[in-house]
Amino acid sequence: MTETTRDFIRQIIHDDLLSGKHEQIVTRFPPEPNGYLHVGHVMSICLNFGVGQETNGKTFLRFDDTNPGKEREEYVRAIERDVHWLGFDWGDRLTHASDYFDRLYESAEKLIENGVAYVDDLSADEIRAHRGTLTEPGTNSPYRERSVDENMNMFRRMRAGEFADGTHLLRAKIDMASPNMNLRDPALYRIRHIDHQRTGDKWCIYPMYDFAHTLSDAFEGTTHSLCTLEFEDHRPLYEWFLDQLQPENRPRQIEFSRLNLAYTITSKRQLNNLIEKSVVTGWDDPRMPTIAGMRRRGYSAAALREFVKRGGVTKKDKLIEMGVLENCVREQLGDSAERRMAVLRPLKVVLTNYPEGQVEMMAGHNHPNRPELGTREVPFSRELWIEQDDFLEEAPRKFFRLKPGGEVRLRSGYIIRCDDVIKNDAGEVVELHCSYDPDTRSGTGSSDRKVKGTIHWVSAAHSVPAKVRLYDRLFTIPDPTTADDVMDVLNPESLQTVQAMLEPSLKNLADGEAVQFERLGYFCTDSEEHTSEAPVFNRIVTLRDSWAKLERQAMQQS
Repeated sequence: MTETTRDFIRQIIHDDLLSGKHEQIVTRFPPEPNGYLHVGHVMSICLNFGVGQETNGKTFLRFDDTNPGKEREEYVRAIERDVHWLGFDWGDRLTHASDYFDRLYESAEKLIENGVAYVDDLSADEIRAHRGTLTEPGTNSPYRERSVDENMNMFRRMRAGEFADGTHLLRAKIDMASPNMNLRDPALYRIRHIDHQRTGDKWCIYPMYDFAHTLSDAFEGTTHSLCTLEFEDHRPLYEWFLDQLQPENRPRQIEFSRLNLAYTITSKRQLNNLIEKSVVTGWDDPRMPTIAGMRRRGYSAAALREFVKRGGVTKKDKLIEMGVLENCVREQLGDSAERRMAVLRPLKVVLTNYPEGQVEMMAGHNHPNRPELGTREVPFSRELWIEQDDFLEEAPRKFFRLKPGGEVRLRSGYIIRCDDVIKNDAGEVVELHCSYDPDTRSGTGSSDRKVKGTIHWVSAAHSVPAKVRLYDRLFTIPDPTTADDVMDVLNPESLQTVQAMLEPSLKNLADGEAVQFERLGYFCTDSEEHTSEAPVFNRIVTLRDSWAKLERQAMQQS
């Protein structure tokens, strides 16, 4: 990467290497295992692991497992799977904050010995009342001036399990009048009588995030602690811990803007609420902005990495259009995905002059721009399925698909003409009787006759029934967080399920393989439910961005 194309973080790192400040760069990705990773985490993963790769440095995957009441092994495994899937490897650098619980406890005792930490007996409500506001200073706790010996005795009794949850708290003694609320005697340790998934019942006190995170960075030799802008106000506390404890290694915290994607939310609490209220089926629902959900929907790791690259690493908050992500997906799939035919909303066509029982094998091109991918055989017979939308009984002049008396070409097949329209008792069109021109088979050159429209089709006798899920944006406004309740702005059409008919080659599609359903969009098999006997496909993305104009207008107004 040249100097003119480096983002500001990579420029800082480049300068630190050039000056000799660091011989090797060490970064870390420190997720809390209390939920699945989402699209916002992709930025942090790509940045931290990317910097490590680009500089021949090291990147740790460190789980911030300091809150055992909300953490699960399921989330740990999911996070590991997501990071690997994105294309990154931590090697032997998989760590946990719990690996350092003994060292963190020793560091807390050192703060007590130095007179800058104390045990507080105030309740949570009393602490909030003493904390002050953004415009008014806080007031000191009546327990702030306990002696070092008393604080040490109380802290050790906390560790021994003598006190109930919420009765005592170890706090840093900094400045209750600081304009930075994070410096108003923040909590360092709280009592939680709950088993930890890795340490069992060894501990009944657990360190707070800021304390554990700062020192874990120092213990691991982190050179650059890269985090999002919401931690900018925490940086003075980060540096206070380092000043007080003087670890051998002193990391530098640098903040960058979050990657916010329109029409999504990334709060784990709110995402979990969607699951609990059955709005979605789970963390990997293809409508969710989680990495697992996007993978199940059919997004590729390459597309997500490209999306992050286009979003850029900046200090400026940004809300990126959903179309940017979807275009990254389209561009990747446009070159790689083979073409197939599927009919999502079937309408029967009977070719009245085609011999009954006859079957022809048509040559379908697997990719229009990649002849090396060859062709496949697609069966053609007297009865076909076409899309309901490809027929209009009262069609406008520029409707170039099928209409009464009109002609259209069947992709890789023949030109057909609509002769009769069959309706049910309710007046609905249920079948078309058409005739085909035997001299117009595609690829034979036996006829110069041309028509303006071409549509896709599937042989009814050979078609494979399949459940197809059509996904759309989960919310109706670009920034759902501005709504009083995100439930009020849910998109009722975020999922439509149709019973489709597929060409037979799709029955045995490889797991995870994406294809283009011609004229309809890109689709893949559902990783959880698809089988060859009961196919289930997910729409990855439409062929074109039908939301583009609407989305730009909405984002300009928001």
